[in-house]
Amino acid sequence: MSAAEETPGGEDMPWGEVTPEAARRLLVAAVEAFAERGYHATTTRDIAGRAGMSPAALYIHYKTKEELLHRISRIGHDRALEILRAAADRDGTAAERLADAVRSFVRWHAERHTTARVVQYELDALGPEHRAEIVELRKQSDGAVRRIIDEGVEAGEFVVPDVPGTTVAVLSLCIDVSRWFNTQGRRSPDEVGALYADLVLRMVGVQK
Repeated sequence: MSAAEETPGGEDMPWGEVTPEAARRLLVAAVEAFAERGYHATTTRDIAGRAGMSPAALYIHYKTKEELLHRISRIGHDRALEILRAAADRDGTAAERLADAVRSFVRWHAERHTTARVVQYELDALGPEHRAEIVELRKQSDGAVRRIIDEGVEAGEFVVPDVPGTTVAVLSLCIDVSRWFNTQGRRSPDEVGALYADLVLRMVGVQK
């Protein structure tokens, strides 16, 4: 199944901002190839072929394979940060905001699981400058979740002896959904999001 067929909305939706259309097709093709074969085993010829283009046409839009991966990773991490900051900044109790963050973050990783696997697990294939840029975005995502947990502890809503460690655990739990989620499975992205939100609230000591 191609990336664009994975969800009713189409896995290619995160790339709506990418223009021209040929550059967008190449990004979608690269996501499919990287997810299926891994970054290092994928060639620019593989990507161009999946996009119905020649290898020479690829270089019009992207100078290197690493540049393609960087664009994919940047768009994905920008979206992840947007999701987590929106939850952190909304009104409500810390428990409500943490549940919203987890639900939304898990849902994105399930709905876009092919894209998310590439975004989250091909970091080491980036060059030093691009890797540093993405690591900084990850730190900001970590900071959004940590802020919610810190505020929950201060308000007496959460019992968390180790806030940094718990933050890493929460994000890791959410991200790992992209490894195993199957569109043919028994739970929808919304159902998985609700399940994980409940698990995380229990993790931080919320009594129901």
